[in-house]
Amino acid sequence: MDLKVLYENISEYLSKEIILEGWIRNHRKQKEFGFIDFYDGTCFKSIQVVYDNKLSNFDFISKLRVGCAIKVVGTLSKSLGSGQDYEVVAKDVILLGDCPEDYPIQPKRHTREFLREVAYLRPRTNLFQAVFRVRSVAAYAIHNYFQQNGYVYFHAPIITASDCEGAGEMFQVTTLDLNRVNGKPDYTKDFFGKPANLTVSGQLQAETFALAYKKTYTFGPTFRAENSNTKTHASEFWMIEPEIAFCDLKGDMDIMEDMLKYVVKYVLDNCINEMKFLDQFVEKGLLDKLNKLVTSKFTRVTHEEVIKILKEAKVDFEFKPEYGEDIAKEHEKYITEYFNGPVFITDWPKDIKAFYMKLNKDGKTVAAVDLEVPGAGELMGGSQREEDYDKLVNRMKELNMPMDGMEWYLNLRKFGGCVHSGFGMGFERLLIYLTGVENIRDVIPYPRTPGNCEY
Repeated sequence: MDLKVLYENISEYLSKEIILEGWIRNHRKQKEFGFIDFYDGTCFKSIQVVYDNKLSNFDFISKLRVGCAIKVVGTLSKSLGSGQDYEVVAKDVILLGDCPEDYPIQPKRHTREFLREVAYLRPRTNLFQAVFRVRSVAAYAIHNYFQQNGYVYFHAPIITASDCEGAGEMFQVTTLDLNRVNGKPDYTKDFFGKPANLTVSGQLQAETFALAYKKTYTFGPTFRAENSNTKTHASEFWMIEPEIAFCDLKGDMDIMEDMLKYVVKYVLDNCINEMKFLDQFVEKGLLDKLNKLVTSKFTRVTHEEVIKILKEAKVDFEFKPEYGEDIAKEHEKYITEYFNGPVFITDWPKDIKAFYMKLNKDGKTVAAVDLEVPGAGELMGGSQREEDYDKLVNRMKELNMPMDGMEWYLNLRKFGGCVHSGFGMGFERLLIYLTGVENIRDVIPYPRTPGNCEY
């Protein structure tokens, strides 16, 4: 039996014999009896197993160590002690998998830095039991939202010849023997006959599906060869990227707000114990923050208006806000506090945004949007895509972007093109916000960062 099933039907099994299989999280041994903190990973809760010296194998059970895999046969009873409502009075405890004394995950508080060094064991701790279940449930909620709203799930290619962001920070994919390459590689002899990379975004390909299905979304891994060691950057991460035909920037923001509220509420409703734990031990006030977001009305303000507010603020910012330039973390924090909630910042200067974003009538800004949320800053970014063929070509020329290999993308504007929009949300950024765990390395099972590719 799973603990999840047991706790969901606790009254049905009270005073009945049950069989559990799982692991020892803690073991307190006394002369005539002992207490095992038992968990099986099917839910956040553990249960206390009580045994005494009336059992024929009492001495053997009392020597079982933390980390051992065991089978427990016993009767579910109301607990006589404090700290738990129910316990299992053991009739037998059977060792299924032994564990040595030097098992790294002992019943004490471990630093997150240490747990990264034994990442293959950290899901056994309370913290990561909570974090990775929230990750699983949040992923399900994202799929659920889009499927219920008629989106087609699109699998974007992992290997691509196009650079969506134009930044060039891409991992190269090759079968050439680099030890034998002298000078410039001859890519005609490579596997694909041309340079290929790991994708930084599935957006461009997703647009092709949006112009066939009207609504589509990607949810998969993306890669950035960016030598950054901040708490919010990783070389491999997951992105959610919806694309919607016949949708302008206003409609795009409506969907961004609706989706985020849905996912946050779903996690709050379905990870109750995990979220209470995170609220108590990771980020005080986490539940209040998330519940407030679900009921908030997101403010919408232009980039120009934001810069004006920042310039008029009686705050000594480290980075001076300027028209035509990006905003810093400290600016994002001020703006969400100024409006006391989430803020959509729209109509960004074209020179700091991607080539595919729709040029506004002023010729200086694009129909782009970033969502800033309290406590996390930027969480999502989106735009109305440029549907005008000539304008898109001109923009690519301005940026000296090669046209070769991008004909298919440009042709979308020729062959039944229409107004369309979309956005992207880094899944791990969302998890940082949901869990209060501030380092991206702690919301990815096996993080890939500069100099780190373990497991």
